[in-house]
Amino acid sequence: MKKIVFLLVFLLSIIPINAQKPNKPSSSEIYESIKKLNFLGTVLYVAAHPDDENTRLISYFSNHVKARTGYLSITRGDGGQNLIGSELQELLGVIRTQELLAARHVDGGEQFFTRAKDFGYSKHPDETLAIWNKDEVLKDVVSIIRKFKPDVIINRFDHRTPGSTHGHHTSSAMLSVEAFDLVSDENFKGHNLYKPWQPKNLFFNTSWWFYGSQEKFEKADKSNLMNFDMGVYYPSSGLSNSEIASLSRSQHQSQGFGSTGSRGSEMEYIELLKGEMPKNADVFDGIDTSWNRIKGGKAIADVLTKVEQDYDFRNPAKSIPELLKAYELINKLPSGHWKSIKLPEIKEIIAACAGLYLEAVAEISYASLNDSIKVSLEAINRSDVPVVLYSIDLQNERNSFIINQNLKNNEPYKTTAKTVVLKNNQFTSPYWLWKVSNLGMYQVTDKNLIGNPETPKELLAVFNVEINGTDIPFQKDIVYKYNSPVKGEVYQPFEIFPEVTAKITNKVNIFADNSSKEIPVVIKSSKDNLSGSVNLCYPNDWKVSPDKIDFNIDNRGGEKTVVFKVTPPNEQSEGLMSPMVTIDGEIFTSELINIDYDHIPKQTVLMPSEAKLVRLDIKKKGNLIGYIQGAGDQIPTSLAQIGYKVEELNEDNINLTNLQKYDAVVLGIRLYNISDKAKFYQNALHNYVENGGTLIVQYNTSRSLKVDRVAPYELKLSRDRVVEEDAEVTLLAKDHDLLNYPNTINSSDFEGWIQERGLYFPDEWSKEFTPILSMNDKGESAKKGSLLIAKHGKGHFIYTGISFFRELPAGVPGAYKLFANMLSVGKK
Repeated sequence: MKKIVFLLVFLLSIIPINAQKPNKPSSSEIYESIKKLNFLGTVLYVAAHPDDENTRLISYFSNHVKARTGYLSITRGDGGQNLIGSELQELLGVIRTQELLAARHVDGGEQFFTRAKDFGYSKHPDETLAIWNKDEVLKDVVSIIRKFKPDVIINRFDHRTPGSTHGHHTSSAMLSVEAFDLVSDENFKGHNLYKPWQPKNLFFNTSWWFYGSQEKFEKADKSNLMNFDMGVYYPSSGLSNSEIASLSRSQHQSQGFGSTGSRGSEMEYIELLKGEMPKNADVFDGIDTSWNRIKGGKAIADVLTKVEQDYDFRNPAKSIPELLKAYELINKLPSGHWKSIKLPEIKEIIAACAGLYLEAVAEISYASLNDSIKVSLEAINRSDVPVVLYSIDLQNERNSFIINQNLKNNEPYKTTAKTVVLKNNQFTSPYWLWKVSNLGMYQVTDKNLIGNPETPKELLAVFNVEINGTDIPFQKDIVYKYNSPVKGEVYQPFEIFPEVTAKITNKVNIFADNSSKEIPVVIKSSKDNLSGSVNLCYPNDWKVSPDKIDFNIDNRGGEKTVVFKVTPPNEQSEGLMSPMVTIDGEIFTSELINIDYDHIPKQTVLMPSEAKLVRLDIKKKGNLIGYIQGAGDQIPTSLAQIGYKVEELNEDNINLTNLQKYDAVVLGIRLYNISDKAKFYQNALHNYVENGGTLIVQYNTSRSLKVDRVAPYELKLSRDRVVEEDAEVTLLAKDHDLLNYPNTINSSDFEGWIQERGLYFPDEWSKEFTPILSMNDKGESAKKGSLLIAKHGKGHFIYTGISFFRELPAGVPGAYKLFANMLSVGKK
């Protein structure tokens, strides 16, 4: 048992940090790879978001059946929430992309995406498909299926129940069903990149949940269903299939989806939607999944069957002669789908059997175009099989280094070489963010990239090796690594940056009156001895001085902060401000954003550098605000923008005495869902209200509450939400101070909101509460629980499901005015 626990912890610890590290498979892992090499069948799982996938099924097909298994997530999860940091929207999509890749690294699947954006909760697929541009997303789905060539497709959601669940969920299934009939249609060109293909069967991954209850499911007709036992145990890893699935799901840390593994028999069901019902509980029934499915495959199968039968776990290198025979047979096949899949697979198996370790590490972590970089190269053969390293190509064959080195058993060969970052290399950044997107779709010019989880690496090293007389090239990404005193050897992607980037420190700059503010701009250099100038692009009715600022940065990686004085107009105004850096006549307008969490590889994002300017007629009462962070948001920074002093409170030191000094106390989003300590200090918060304080509780979900109740009076949370950001808002309590003091709130203050109005509104409350607003999506009943206030003792308790965590960082004027009124309540 201790051994299994250690393996679980070990897997969780090594996957993220060493995501760029060369694989070092064990003898058992090599054997499992050989079995997978001998299976020519493919399964594609389709759903809407990161976390929608059934990791148990993906692991089952990949590790038990040995099928090539992929997950197509229609979106990258950009519209969700972030439990580990403040990144939202596009940056959250980058995080969740990497979390999905980490999950696939655990369960053995592959990952794909369309260009569709997660724009937040949608109540109906009609809305979803209109915002996504259904025709374009359908082209993506068809293209990915034609490229991946699955024999079987499994949908996570039911296409027959529109309006009963998240519109994105149903839309993913509807797109998959439609694509199933289009992929073989030669008249449907789509992106016109891949030849038509027809999967054999389409299934829906059903369960008792879709039937309403376990009892109803047990009584249901299951003649059209297949079932599989997910509790398979893998002696080679010491883990059950469900344990692997839980490790995979636990990679979704930004969503708080840590999962506990289980053991024993567990059933999964799939319902046939299109095709013929397979026999013998085999989804590949009627499909030849052996090498015989391709011309010339029988000879390959004969060799690989012998390799599998004769495999020596104590000395995998004994398999190399036969593996080389199979490699040459595969290499001689005409160009085709399975050759492109199996050739890289067998190369990696041969290398693993030989203990062949190949690595190219850059001396520095990043460079600019035309920069020369020094690369450390290492090669070692840890077997008695004859291996010769002939040459190493960096970038291309024109930059080839002749080596001609015999790699004797366990004698490392190391050398250094130089290569140049070519002028036409792409800067390091997610390809789907190269162009500005619209509400529902990312703009991708190169159609060949559509479907890819991340941007292909351009800086490569090709090790040209002869193994036992057979020439095999091995391609490796050039990476960067360093030693951390805490983590040890840490790998990062090697990155290519513009020679200069710039950012405005505050992404939203609120001017509560016509007084000027100093706006700092941080310039970062990717080269030594950089000189240039920076100026700001800004709206016509604003003023900026000086016109430009010259700067010098001596060292690569150095930063220089320059300060502009920005003066707003007298009237309310909104606009964008962007820095423009000029170097030798060339203008640079990008900002460099680093995303660095331990559970995923470090990510670098280049985006247009800009900040929002808002001249806002706003009044406020009170000054000192206490804030208790929940799942993470930027509201404290936003409140500081309009002149509040915000102190984030330590949950270990919250008591009535410490709270008395605050004009108001605010709880961050989902605090009562994630804080185990909240139940110990909640009474102090309620006592603070009784003594005259103002407490604002932002939205929580009804599930997994850590406290017995969220308010001092009866208050029942629901799943009510208003997802249309332009939904009409009715002022229910027009004379209430919340709508009149110190700012007058009217319908115009609800214009320009983003993504949604709010979520998880209460639907029942005691008479002590006064509902302030009413709102609803089209065709739905009025929701009156978005903003509730109650007098409690001498103070005021406010509960709100309004999405201030999205609106304030976006600089929405009306949201600021309403929040200021909440903080000012009782101070008239």
